[in-house]
Amino acid sequence: MTDHMKKIFETLHEQRWDDHRYYHHSRINQSLHLLSALSFLFGYVLLFIDPVSAALVAWLVAMTSRQIGHFFFEPKTYDYVNDATHDHKEDIKVGYNLRRKIVLLSIWGALPILIWFSPATFGLPPTGADMTSFVRSVGESWLWLGLGGLVFRTVHLFFIRDIETGLVWALKIITDPFHDVKIYYKSPFYLLKGQLIDPMDDVKARQVSLSTRR
Repeated sequence: MTDHMKKIFETLHEQRWDDHRYYHHSRINQSLHLLSALSFLFGYVLLFIDPVSAALVAWLVAMTSRQIGHFFFEPKTYDYVNDATHDHKEDIKVGYNLRRKIVLLSIWGALPILIWFSPATFGLPPTGADMTSFVRSVGESWLWLGLGGLVFRTVHLFFIRDIETGLVWALKIITDPFHDVKIYYKSPFYLLKGQLIDPMDDVKARQVSLSTRR
């Protein structure tokens, strides 16, 4: 492995680690991420068969469950595990923080309304005449929104961070479903036992390890 590739994988590991330790304390959020990841993986298969249907699955199931976890179940109080405020974590987040997600989700919610009331703008027949065309047009618009959101933030990171950070973040987003299944597959079982918050023993262990090295 070249030094450059090694650095890319180290950056990817760092972004994934920060994502886990900062933004996934809630067992409900983790479980919803597991559902989201499985839905995204199903969507990945659908991409090769029917990209529009894949977009509908991704946005209606995968993205919805994922963001419900972040917005409604992830604690916004002081993070004593990482000694950080919620605002600090929002400011340093590499990807879409909650403010950026609100903008993205607002566009997502507005697209079906625009297509419904102005189908001609999108080259469609009157909405009531062909509901299938409407649904598929919504799916197609969401497909482009997903791609656009990925590309926009990647390029944005080129300018506010560096090219490597942007490219690694894009790689992280694409491969997150695989990683989320790997690290959160036990979360529903902990949740059934009544554990609402992950004690983050892995994070604490790493912090102890780093402190002893110093």
